[in-house]
Amino acid sequence: MSGNRTRVGPLSGRRATGPLDVDALLDDRGTGIIVCCGSGGVGKTTTSAALALRAAERGRKVVVLTIDPARRLAQSMGIAMLDNTPRPVVGVDGAAGGRLDAMMLDMKRTFDEVVLSQATPEKAEQILANPFYVALSSSFAGTQEYMAMEKLGQIHGDAQRTGTYDLIVVDTPPSRSALDFLDAPERLSSFLDGRFIRLMLAPARGPAKLMTAGFGLITNALTKILGGQVLRDLQTFVAALDTVFGGFRARAQKTYALLQAEETAFLVVAAPEPDALREAAYFVERLGEDRMPLAGLVVNRASPAPRGELSGDEAMAAAARLRGEDPASLTAGLLRLHADRTRMVEREATLRERFAAAHPDVPTAVVPALAGDVHDLDGLRRVGELLAGGLQESPVHR
Repeated sequence: MSGNRTRVGPLSGRRATGPLDVDALLDDRGTGIIVCCGSGGVGKTTTSAALALRAAERGRKVVVLTIDPARRLAQSMGIAMLDNTPRPVVGVDGAAGGRLDAMMLDMKRTFDEVVLSQATPEKAEQILANPFYVALSSSFAGTQEYMAMEKLGQIHGDAQRTGTYDLIVVDTPPSRSALDFLDAPERLSSFLDGRFIRLMLAPARGPAKLMTAGFGLITNALTKILGGQVLRDLQTFVAALDTVFGGFRARAQKTYALLQAEETAFLVVAAPEPDALREAAYFVERLGEDRMPLAGLVVNRASPAPRGELSGDEAMAAAARLRGEDPASLTAGLLRLHADRTRMVEREATLRERFAAAHPDVPTAVVPALAGDVHDLDGLRRVGELLAGGLQESPVHR
């Protein structure tokens, strides 16, 4: 299979181009996971929540997981606090038989859950109290992405066993780090298989004769630098990584395969701006390289075309004439506003055309900007309607 192909999860056989059919994606029971990715500040969290709400009100049993540290999702869904436990969203129309839960990744708690599930109670208590573990599970670079893989795998596994959910919507962190979770299995494997880790595990893995003079010199040096207790804590932590998190490595690789499966659909979210669309192009290309199922592009907050037949140049010329006759002309001011809006629409259309030319197989939904922020379910429903209906492209007078 080509690395740059586009497929829409279970809809891949249709190889759709042009407009993105969001409702077809949500209604297809073969779509089990939707992953929204994109740079920061493009409305990705709102898009994730709106998709989840629309799917639930069309009959799906949905959970939306955000690993964005912002709290906008909880606010818009009327939930005072999101945490690692899925919580029902009140006010969802369940007439079609669907429901919606929401949760936010708690990196530390997810890490603790892995320890508790993989180790004996005594061993788990020892690991949880280890200062190196506390530091890693709270703030170590990349831990969030590792735990996102873990949590997604947990939710998917539980859903398969219990039938609790038939659709998982994942909101990823902003910027290019949103795709770091794709690298989590390989990065974790490299870390666990590294020379330093093997060295620290030598006493635990082999008999005393493996404690060579060379190893003794190394540990003596480390003891002088770190102190005896710190070295023991480090060795305990490394041993815990080997015994507990070897299983996580296998699960992360399994989740990676799940992300490549036909039931998964990635949506790239962008704003109609040069930087955001460049980032979107990066996401599209990276997903293609990793053979991830790309469903399409959502261009958020597009400027709606102003009414009227005047082009931007015509409006500016008319405004200039009126200004010459009457410097305080209100009509001239309105014409300038019309010209500015028309030119903005033209610029955005040109950016989308360039993206489409470079990525002709990526279906696109264009969502117009709303007048205000989305802060409740009604706002999310409106976004969902716009996602499904898109923005009707009007002829742009150049």
